[in-house]
Amino acid sequence: MKTMQEGHQEAAGGAFDYESYAEYVRLAVCGPARIGEVTFHVPGAVIGKGRPRIGKVGNHARMFTPAKTVSFENLVGYHAAKAMDVVDGLLFTGPVQANLLIGVQIPASWSKKKQAQALAGTIYPTTKPDLDNSIKSVFDAMNGVVYKDDSQVVTTVCKKRYREAPGLWVTVFQIGGE
Repeated sequence: MKTMQEGHQEAAGGAFDYESYAEYVRLAVCGPARIGEVTFHVPGAVIGKGRPRIGKVGNHARMFTPAKTVSFENLVGYHAAKAMDVVDGLLFTGPVQANLLIGVQIPASWSKKKQAQALAGTIYPTTKPDLDNSIKSVFDAMNGVVYKDDSQVVTTVCKKRYREAPGLWVTVFQIGGE
């Protein structure tokens, strides 16, 4: 099992072992490894950023974000805010790296052999949500909670893999600047 220090060093070097990421996140429950790093887990299915919709209010057209997207972003923001309380709630002000693991539930209809292959990482999830839409919803949810704006994310490592239970694992840390 990796220490948080080793996991952070690997992340900074670009070789982040996501297979042991669940262990890494469990260690994070007691708090971040150092100032300038936050780790949290969001249980449940990840929802990609939905396209804006147009509604009519009186004689005016109004743009709005779909309710499922808003609900998911609020959930991510809640878990991020809880994790940020551990680091005194100070927003990151400089450039950051965000590492994401999107866990997709294995279909129950699959055979035990195919489920084992999915857990072993030999079968990849090519289903919705799209990776880019998922990243957008997660980054937007952390605006004003983890960092001032998602434009501060200059490096990201993101993977979508099958897991026994769906969820999102996030680590954000400062990589320089302020």
